[in-house]
Amino acid sequence: MHPNPLFRTEDRALMEALIAEVGFGMVFLTTPDGPRVAHTPLLSSRDGAVQFHLARGNALTRHLEGATALVTVNGPDGYISPRWYDDRDTVPTWDYVALELEGRVRRMSEEGLEAFLHALIDTHEGRLSGAPWRAEEASAAMWTKLLRGIVGFEMEIAAWRPTVKLSHKKSPAERARIAEGLRTGGAPALAALMSELA
Repeated sequence: MHPNPLFRTEDRALMEALIAEVGFGMVFLTTPDGPRVAHTPLLSSRDGAVQFHLARGNALTRHLEGATALVTVNGPDGYISPRWYDDRDTVPTWDYVALELEGRVRRMSEEGLEAFLHALIDTHEGRLSGAPWRAEEASAAMWTKLLRGIVGFEMEIAAWRPTVKLSHKKSPAERARIAEGLRTGGAPALAALMSELA
């Protein structure tokens, strides 16, 4: 989390929207073997928890039950050029949106894991055009193999630590130039957030 309080927010709806929009994050834990990270799809339970799954053989899987872990979700980001400022006697920076979640992790039951998988599939298939793929299209043997190969987890979120760094210190005119520079420079999602969260 960025140390400047200007870049923090208490907007829970914004944090939930970031989890929903990105749908993917990293789980960090210090294990007896050293620090480890796993990349995984995420779903918010909308009641203060986030769900995810890991491969059974992942280096974190055997250590997560009952542990306090950190989950990060990275939103859009982009390089900010001093050419967009009124005063060019400065240095470049990076604007970004990110969320750190900290909490205790519990292992899901097989029924909970299966419900999570169906919700995950329905969520992401619903974002694609055309007829959605349904979990029922996988054979029982394939589904059983999947369930044997992964473990589901739910983290009860004790701390939400967002960073929304969108050139807040700059004037409205500079922010407009920055947003336009980001839009034309290949970071339209960050530019849109800069306009929406002005």
